[in-house]
Amino acid sequence: MLTHFNLKSGIELGAFRKALANYTAHMQELDLVESNSPIGKRQSNTILDTDDERHHQYFTTMTFRDRAQSDAAIDYIKAHTEPGHSIHVAVYSKVQDQIFTCWQDTRADLDGLT
Repeated sequence: MLTHFNLKSGIELGAFRKALANYTAHMQELDLVESNSPIGKRQSNTILDTDDERHHQYFTTMTFRDRAQSDAAIDYIKAHTEPGHSIHVAVYSKVQDQIFTCWQDTRADLDGLT
């Protein structure tokens, strides 16, 4: 899952990074996520950035083992059970304008091709 986002006014990147690390560790303990990438900062002042529709400053990717794991993670978030709810809110409350895009790795599909 690719997430583009901006930080809310007054939120420092370090505070968000810490909250995201706590959330990822919690979800890993529950076997609901595989990993989370480092947070990337957009470089929109290059010809390589051709997206004029979005003006997000940051991105990160969260990796799931498969569709079943990602669906289970969503079910867990929607249940609003503690401590997961508070840990999720600690991350979510620091961002705005977030867009989530989900992708499936095609390497498994390509393994059978010669």
